[in-house]
Amino acid sequence: MAKHNASKGAKFTRGRKWILAYNMSYDSKSKAMSEEYKLKKNYKLRNKIKSNFL
Repeated sequence: MAKHNASKGAKFTRGRKWILAYNMSYDSKSKAMSEEYKLKKNYKLRNKIKSNFL
C-alpha cells in the first residue's frame, strides 16, 4: 500500500491515493490468489464492498 501511494507500484496505481477497504487472510497463497481472482471478476461484489465502505 505504501508503494502504491508513493507512486512506486504498478503502472495502474501510480498517481492515485489508495485506502484499504477489504482484508482477508488465507492459509495458502494459492487460495488467496484464487479468491482475489474471483473478487476482481465479480463487479457486483466489488461494488457492494465499496458501498459498505463509503
